[in-house]
Amino acid sequence: MAVSFLLGVICALSFVACVFFLKFWRDTRDSLFAAFAAFFFIEGAGRVALLFVAHPNEGSPWIYLVRLLAFLFILFAILYKNYGTAR
Repeated sequence: MAVSFLLGVICALSFVACVFFLKFWRDTRDSLFAAFAAFFFIEGAGRVALLFVAHPNEGSPWIYLVRLLAFLFILFAILYKNYGTAR
């Protein structure tokens, strides 16, 4: 019961952070804000998926693949911002 509650809290806060970064992305059109929004959306969606598993296990490999995908969004956004096309 407590695990489900905490997963719900983390999920909700991840989606709040996603909306927060989307607001800044809308104002600045900076791709780094979009990457952070995507990161928090993927993290929140992963936590929602964990809520529907009978016995959530943080050691499951697919959870780490989802987190790797989320971190790759940020990594590519940083690389694009630093080495992307000149403006």
